[in-house]
Amino acid sequence: MWQEREPDETREVTVDGHRIVTYSYGSGAETVFLLNGGPGLPCNYLRDAHSFLSGHGYRVVTFDQLGCGASDKPDDPALWSISRYVEETEAVRTALDLGKVHLLGHSWGGWLAIEYALTYPDALKTLILEDTAADLPHLMEEMHRLRASLGPETVEMMIAHEADGTYDHPEYQAAITLLNYRHVCRLQEWPAPLMASLNDWNMAPYMAMQGPNEFLYIGNLKDWNRAADLGKIPCPALITVGRHDEITPACALRMKQNLREAELVVFQNSSHMPFYEEPAAYDAVLLDFLARNA
Repeated sequence: MWQEREPDETREVTVDGHRIVTYSYGSGAETVFLLNGGPGLPCNYLRDAHSFLSGHGYRVVTFDQLGCGASDKPDDPALWSISRYVEETEAVRTALDLGKVHLLGHSWGGWLAIEYALTYPDALKTLILEDTAADLPHLMEEMHRLRASLGPETVEMMIAHEADGTYDHPEYQAAITLLNYRHVCRLQEWPAPLMASLNDWNMAPYMAMQGPNEFLYIGNLKDWNRAADLGKIPCPALITVGRHDEITPACALRMKQNLREAELVVFQNSSHMPFYEEPAAYDAVLLDFLARNA
C-alpha cells in the first residue's frame, strides 16, 4: 500500500557534472532499485508506491532522473537519450554501492531497465518489468487500437490536430483525458504521489524521447525495439500489466515469449498503475516474486 514518508537517506550523486538526487528506504541486504516512468517525470509516484518494501526487509532505492524532480534540469537536447540514462543508472548504482539489485522499471523505466539489463547483466538479481514494452512499433499498433475505441470521428479529429501540431487544442486534450482515465489510471481520484509527479513534469525530455502525450510516439525512441534481444538477459523476470493498460497485455506477452525465464501477471481491474489501482493484489505478487528470488 502506498505511503508518503520521508526517505531514510537522501544523497546527491554527480554524473558527468550533473547533480542527481537519490532516495533510500530501509537497510536490508536485498536492494530493489526503482526506475520510474516519464521521461522527465519525478520519481514520487513510484517511490511512494514501493517504499512499503522496506518494512519487509528490503532496501528500496530510487532517484530523480536527470531533467526532473530535485535533480539538475539542464537545457541540452543532446542529453535526452536512452543510452545516456543507462550510464546514469549505472553511475547511481555504483556510487551508492548497491551491488546486485532487483531492478524494477515502470513504463519508460521499463525500457530503460531492459536497455540497462542488456548492457550490465551482471548487476541484476532479477528484472521486474511493469506496465511496459520491449517493442515500441508494436506498442504503437496497440495504441492506435485503443484510440480507435473513441470512434472514427474522434480519431480523425486527433489526427488532424497531430498533423497541425495543435496538441493543446481543447478538443484534442479532451480525447487524451478520456484515454488517460481509461488506460493510465482508472481511479476516480488519482493518488497524491501520482499528482505530485505529474504536476512537476519536465516535458523537454518527454517530448524529445517519446512525444506530446501518452498516445503519440514521435520522439527518438519511436523505433526502439529490443524484443529479439531479451533472450540475452539471464536473470529471472517478473512482468506485470493491467488488463486495461495503455501498454497492453499483448506487449507484456511479447516480452514473456522472448525472455528466458519470465512470469506474467495481469491485474484484471487495473490500467497503467496496478500498485495504486489494486494495491493489495499487486503487493502480494511483488513480495512473492522477491521472496522466491532473494
